[in-house]
Parts: sequence; C-alpha cells; structure tokens
Amino acid sequence: MDINYELYKIFYITAKTGSMSNAAKELFTSQPAVSQSIKLLESKLGGKLFHRVAQGVSLTFEGNLLFQYVEQVYESLQAAERKFSELRNLTTGQLRIAVSSTACSSFFMQYLETYSLTYPNIEIFIKDQSTHTTMRQLESGEVDIGIINFNGSKDSLSIVGKIEIQDCFIVNERYHELCDKQVPLKNLVENYPIILMQKGLNTRNYIDNFFNLHDLKVLPKAELSTMELLIEFAKKGLGVSCVIKDFVHKELEQQQLFEVLIQEKIPKRFLSVAVKKDFPLSSAAQKFIDLIKTSHLL
Repeated sequence: MDINYELYKIFYITAKTGSMSNAAKELFTSQPAVSQSIKLLESKLGGKLFHRVAQGVSLTFEGNLLFQYVEQVYESLQAAERKFSELRNLTTGQLRIAVSSTACSSFFMQYLETYSLTYPNIEIFIKDQSTHTTMRQLESGEVDIGIINFNGSKDSLSIVGKIEIQDCFIVNERYHELCDKQVPLKNLVENYPIILMQKGLNTRNYIDNFFNLHDLKVLPKAELSTMELLIEFAKKGLGVSCVIKDFVHKELEQQQLFEVLIQEKIPKRFLSVAVKKDFPLSSAAQKFIDLIKTSHLL
C-alpha cells in the first residue's frame, strides 16, 4: 500500500493535538486541508480513524492502534533528523584514522591535537598499523582515512592528498665534524657506523634503494624497529641514524642533534592520504581533511 508519509504526519499531529484546528496551526496549513488529508488517509486504509467530539477529535479503536505504530516511526524519524543534524554540525560523531608509525610523528600529531580542540565532541580513534592492513580496512569501511606508504593507484581507493617527508642523516656532538661541510655519501657509509630501520619496512626499503642508486652496499651497525630508537641511538653517539627530518625538528633546533649534509641529496618522498573510492565521507572525516589542506600539509 503506497501512502504518502505526509498523510501519516498529519494524522499523528492531529491525534497528538486532539483537534484538526490545532493540527492546522502546528502544520502551518488550513483546517479544511487537514480534514481533507485525514479523509484521504481513511479512504486509503479503508476505515475510520477519528470520532468527532465537542473538544475536537478522538481516536477510534482502529485509529488508536495505528497511532501506536505511527508514533514510534515518527519519533524515530525525528530522532534520526536530530542525530543527522548533530553529525553535520559536529556536535557528535567519530573519526577513524589508520596511520603508519612513519606518519604518526610530531608534524602529524599537531593536526590531530588541533582537530580535537576544534571539535571536542568528536571521538577520535587512531590505529597504528601497516599500509597493507590500512588499505584493507579502508576497503571494508572499518576506517575513514588512511595515511599510507603508497604512491600507486588502486581502483577501490581515492588518494585525496599527499604528505611530503624528507629523510636525513643525524648525529650528536661526537660526530660534529661531519656537519662542517657536505660529505660524500660513500665516505659516510664506509667510515662511520650507520643505523637504519629494520629490513622490510617502507622507510628502510626507500633508503636501501637510494644506496643502490649510488652503487653502495651498506652493512648497518644497528637495525631498529622504530624511529624513536633511531633518534635515541644518535643521541647516545652510537652512530649516524637515518630518520625522517620532521621527527627531529625540535632536537635539531635545540642542537641536541645535527644533520649531516651529504652531497647526494636524498629525494623527498610522500605518504598518501587515502579514502574509500565513491564512498561519502562523514562530516567529521571531511573536516579533518579540510584542516590539513588549509594548513598546507596536503
């Protein structure tokens, strides 16, 4: 049975207010228009919905039964509209981001902090995981935004932006002589202890390709699992660590660490900001992307 929702709304308001004139005022229409709508609904349903009484109208037995169901639906729709409005206005909602350890550095955390302060009612969920896992969870809808080590193309994903990152070599005061002038890469890797990320990680693969490009075979003194460990090893004077420059911005400014300027500059690389293709973003997710775009990160 195809009945216009508006007829049920008029029925509901009439039953709640107890008269067609009161319903007309609430609906910003005329009493005859309400009366006509009630008659049309009764005709479609095949039964009488109201008794006329001195004060207005009262529900028939059938009308009261119908009202119990319509009331649940109408109030659920009202609640849904309120919730939708809250989500649009960011007074509630959630943001789900998956990000690799590489991206979860100080330069990225500041945007999370700004977002959290700007939209304090949005719940933020962060997953630190591999690019492969993040891509799978984007496809399944388990996360809204993924920050991934991926510069190709995939039919199921859209790349909405790229985050530029720069690798560099760092040392502490013990190897300060390396910072007085540009150093040939060959001289650096053959004469100083080199500390790198573990094999198999995207950051390690990238720097290995850089070494191979210059026909250099490097045997690291240490291979570590996190960028934080690379930084700590450099701080202790245990060797020359290859890190992402944004991770050590504060240490370089405060001269706790020093950048080794090599003659063969390491090319910049990019992290991709990915979302599920042809899938509408929530307001919360769109605002996060807008934030980092306006901050010139993307």
